[in-house]
Amino acid sequence: MPDVIFPLDPNRPFDDQDLIGHSRWHPEIPPVAAVRPGQTFRVECREWFDGAIKNDDSAEDILRAPFHTGHKLSGPFAVEGVKPGDLLVVDIVDIGPTSTDELGPLAGQGWGYTGIFSPRNGGGFLGHHFPDAYKAVWEFGGGRATTRHIPGVGFEGAPHPGLMGTAPSAELLARWNKREAALVATKPLRVPPLALPPLPDGALLGHLAEDDAPRVAAEAAQTAPPRENGGNQDVKNLTAGSRVYYPVFVDGANLSVGDLHFSQGDGEITFCGAIEMGGYIDLHVDVIPGGMDTYRVHENPVFVPGGAGPRYDDWISFSGISVTEKGKQRFLDPYLAYQRACLSAIDYLTSFGYTREQAYLLIGAAPVEGHLSSVVDIPNACATLYIPTAIFDFDVKPGVDGPHRVGPGVDVPRAEASRLPDDEVLRAIPKDKSALLASARRLAGQRVRPLREAISRIWR
Repeated sequence: MPDVIFPLDPNRPFDDQDLIGHSRWHPEIPPVAAVRPGQTFRVECREWFDGAIKNDDSAEDILRAPFHTGHKLSGPFAVEGVKPGDLLVVDIVDIGPTSTDELGPLAGQGWGYTGIFSPRNGGGFLGHHFPDAYKAVWEFGGGRATTRHIPGVGFEGAPHPGLMGTAPSAELLARWNKREAALVATKPLRVPPLALPPLPDGALLGHLAEDDAPRVAAEAAQTAPPRENGGNQDVKNLTAGSRVYYPVFVDGANLSVGDLHFSQGDGEITFCGAIEMGGYIDLHVDVIPGGMDTYRVHENPVFVPGGAGPRYDDWISFSGISVTEKGKQRFLDPYLAYQRACLSAIDYLTSFGYTREQAYLLIGAAPVEGHLSSVVDIPNACATLYIPTAIFDFDVKPGVDGPHRVGPGVDVPRAEASRLPDDEVLRAIPKDKSALLASARRLAGQRVRPLREAISRIWR
């Protein structure tokens, strides 16, 4: 086993460890350790809510999940001698849950979870169909995942990091904040928000000096989206054996990793759509000096996917086109087309006795594949969703004898969105009138006028 350079004590919260990670992106967050090119090392990771989600039959924890605090990231790790303009080469040598033998209180200790988020707390790909919060708890055994909440299914895991990336430069961070603030300014009070600007509340900044913390917290980017540095890409194929080429924007690259998944369907469509877990990841790093210019990789990493995880050769597939459910034509909209493919799969699975929530949770967590099958045949894009038939304990294909009926199992835990207090609803900017304009000026700059107009409509 390689040296553990970021250990986690399971009996202590993430922010009370000897080495403290972070939950925001900022170039001034100091590295917690340094590694050499050519070195292999182990990093321990906590699932992204740091134990807030429990192995039980309630979804209240999903409804109230502290989304605004951001992912709990292990790192940053400086790579000696690496400079801006280099490519950081990261090999995923091994990855897995904390434990597969014994159940413990933390996700990754023999179990993981998938959540459907309410739009009042972030939403999901199909949030307009699923307004409430739901949860499925999966148990690990023999490298497979099964759940009491969705009967008749089980599949081999394909562990991977949902989030890994290098630190942004100050210039890159400023670009992120400017463009995302401008987007927020178009619909400032939208729920769920269009983007999440810097939010000091809940920001974890590692071992940053206390005097610098207020300024950095007000600038640091939240970790929810993927960006030019990699970040929360949720690529299910980044299994053991993968190699990623990350652009480097700061001295040392300052690599961070977290948000480990036991399995995931393409798109992580329920928002917490993977099987979330804590665990370990073994990484090997190297460097290509000047690689960003040599290979014209100036933003967004390039990767070679690994070969770990299950292999399937039999699928049942569903297609969707860019026409809304009310029959409105959209021009080559692949996002809408993939939504329609997912909804077709959900409708189909209900014919076997699954609830819509069970079907939605399943295609978020199982190793389904999403494809853009056509994006040129005007006016309709076509997207497809492939579900491996082997994950079911029964024949899931259509037949003359009709569909098999699954047993009821344990009801999927549900928490009604109305139970989330209004002051806990996830918003881009505070709803409190006294704080709203100050936040608008800070976040939107020259785009503050739409925010003022929205405020005047609400409180005049």
